Amino acid sequence: MESPVVHPSDDDFDLDGDTLHEECGVFGILGHPDAPALTALGLHALQHRGQEAAGIVSFDGRQFHSERQLGLVGDHFTDPATLKRIPGSMAMGHVRYSTTGETILRNVQPLFAELEVGGIAIAHNGNLTNGLTLRRRLIAQGAICQSTSDTEVILHLIARSQRTSSSDRFVDAIGAVEGAYAMVAMTRTKLIGARDPNGIRPLVLGDLDGKPIFASESCALDIIGAKFVRDIENGEVVVCEIQPDGSISIESLKPFPPRPERMCLFEYVYFARPDSVVAGRSVYAARKRMGMNLAKEAPVDADVVVPVPDGGTPAAIGFAQQSGIPFELGIIRNHYVGRTFIEPTQSIRAFGVKLKHSANRAEIAGKRVVLIDDSIVRGTTSVKIVQMIREAGAREVHIRVASPMIHYSDYYGIDTPDPDKLLANQHADLASMCRFIGADSLEFLSIDGLYEAVGGAKRNPQAPQFTDHYFTGDYPTQLTDLNGRSKNEPKQISLLREAG
Repeated sequence: MESPVVHPSDDDFDLDGDTLHEECGVFGILGHPDAPALTALGLHALQHRGQEAAGIVSFDGRQFHSERQLGLVGDHFTDPATLKRIPGSMAMGHVRYSTTGETILRNVQPLFAELEVGGIAIAHNGNLTNGLTLRRRLIAQGAICQSTSDTEVILHLIARSQRTSSSDRFVDAIGAVEGAYAMVAMTRTKLIGARDPNGIRPLVLGDLDGKPIFASESCALDIIGAKFVRDIENGEVVVCEIQPDGSISIESLKPFPPRPERMCLFEYVYFARPDSVVAGRSVYAARKRMGMNLAKEAPVDADVVVPVPDGGTPAAIGFAQQSGIPFELGIIRNHYVGRTFIEPTQSIRAFGVKLKHSANRAEIAGKRVVLIDDSIVRGTTSVKIVQMIREAGAREVHIRVASPMIHYSDYYGIDTPDPDKLLANQHADLASMCRFIGADSLEFLSIDGLYEAVGGAKRNPQAPQFTDHYFTGDYPTQLTDLNGRSKNEPKQISLLREAG
């Protein structure tokens, strides 16, 4: 006997909560007269990685300058007056989505501290899986923490290191942390970039007029006309330093035992911009192959292939090419809507999807529609989109998802719901999920299909080529904070709640 389908009420429906929220993005450039403006442009290209806050720290040869703001890069850093407040020929910046710590100004990166070796600014993308454990230990030893960000832990570790140079102290500090990080740090003469030993988060090295650049994605190099040099390797620390004669040296350090790289698969599924090249692979081409593999694994008789914008578009193109079913933009996205600006009463919540998406009735009415999405998290958005497509006159609605089911939470910088909130864990089987969403059929790409689309080979269970724990439960590092914390213990230490 089929279990009854319980659909979310409008009070439960949260379009913004039914997604894998962005991580963060970092950018830094050394020795260029337009460093602050170039950093602002680089952050603009990385805006998709975090929309809650942005910050830039610069150094003018005499002192550091910091400008950190809540909101989008374009809200603040397109103003010439703002850029005048952060002069210098070296600068670094960060766009943030909060995975640890509240969205308040004291958590906005880059964070800066004056240490024995001089001032240092630091920013990173990712999460430390022992960050809370280290924070508690540091506080017990007398440290004073001003933020609830993982990044501040690294500053304290640098400050307490007994090594002599700032780069040696940096290496000493990251040797104590676990988890995922793509990190950029800046001193009076150095720009330092580093990736964690597993290489979970991306970081690239670029060059503009002989000046080195670090960025989370290659698209940030493209926007300023810089050339891509190479990916920073997993476990590598690259130190760029201005010499007394004005030249810039670049030194590669590999202080940790070598491991195979395990890039996060969700960089290819969801996070990276389609025009980026991540670890030597075109994100757009990988997403198209996901759609092609999906068409092979889960074919369906239909009249039209429609992407759920914008994430599903490349996969939908691949699905259409492989299946021979015409591709159409059956859903039009409104790019000018963020969170609902109207008081979210129950009657207004019903319009949640329509504020961001509207059905293109001319391409849907009377047709059998295949909806292609990049992923499904809680499923509440899928419920509303299927309903919208049916109301536009579709005869049938089939959903194909260009990634496997998400069963597990992430602890490396992706803000995922708790496991019991994930669609895949709320239903006994695929048929139950399909009934909940209201589709005629529902299928997900297999883990091997995803691996083949990204890396060209099936998953090796003994030594997975990528980080894929959200699908498989195979976490690539220790989860010290999670395993050492009781269920009722808070996930972070927050000593001050700020108004506003």
